[in-house]
Amino acid sequence: MAKVAFIGLGNMGGPMAANLVKAGHQVTVFDLVEAAMDAVVAQGAGKAASALEALAGADTVITMLPAGKHVAGLYLGEEGLIAKAADGTLFMDCSTIDAETARRVGEAAAARGLQMIDAPVSGGVKAAQAGTLAFMCGGSADGFARGKLVLEGMGKNIFHAGDHGAGQIAKICNNMLLAVHMVGTAEALQLGANNGLDPKVLSEIMLNSSGKNWSLENYNPYPDVMPTAPASNDYKPGFMVQLMLKDLGLAMENSLATQSSVPMGALARSLYASFSSKGNAQRDFSSILEMFQS
Repeated sequence: MAKVAFIGLGNMGGPMAANLVKAGHQVTVFDLVEAAMDAVVAQGAGKAASALEALAGADTVITMLPAGKHVAGLYLGEEGLIAKAADGTLFMDCSTIDAETARRVGEAAAARGLQMIDAPVSGGVKAAQAGTLAFMCGGSADGFARGKLVLEGMGKNIFHAGDHGAGQIAKICNNMLLAVHMVGTAEALQLGANNGLDPKVLSEIMLNSSGKNWSLENYNPYPDVMPTAPASNDYKPGFMVQLMLKDLGLAMENSLATQSSVPMGALARSLYASFSSKGNAQRDFSSILEMFQS
């Protein structure tokens, strides 16, 4: 089993670290929020006073951070994790960040003879808690093979997308499509409701027809259609609107850099930006349905 340093214990990182403990790994955690650490320590993890203290003795380091600037700040520089790590350390960054930063950090690790993979996740908080996340990984084949043994303690579907940064590209493509079909599902359900159809009946019809999609099947945005969905719990996340907006922003930045045409993604970002600005940033992203109710 691995000796894991897990840094970043937010809504996703906390349950991910706890699942590694359950899988039998020796886990030491660090987060700026004391209570977040204590919750995982109560399940059997060790506790560090700093990221560098967590690094000491670890053969695998996993980070789950808000943005690229935080990842670069933690890994790079004379006092960064890459400079301070022991030979043979494997780094896995599970944050969703821009691909360029992922490449830069991955190349810095390689220059020191260390393996690193970018491994952003899909599935949301429930999948993090259940240990059924999907991981989209970028990095060397050897690094991926080694990292997969640890990732299997947190996820069900683990993919190698390519070299450094490829995991981030796969993630933004996936979430751009997710945003598009969530918006489409929401407006279709509301159109039916406006015409007197029962959203449960309409959902069943579309699930057995050509309109079937993940949002409709697993995350229905209409209240009281799917009891386990955030829509049936006052749109408590889940996956917040502000996080979807962040991922769509990364997709738009990349589309400009690569001169890619993404009109549906751009429209989805515009809709989510407008919805977020009306006080909905911390609600679940499926609450976009309410935009079509006015």
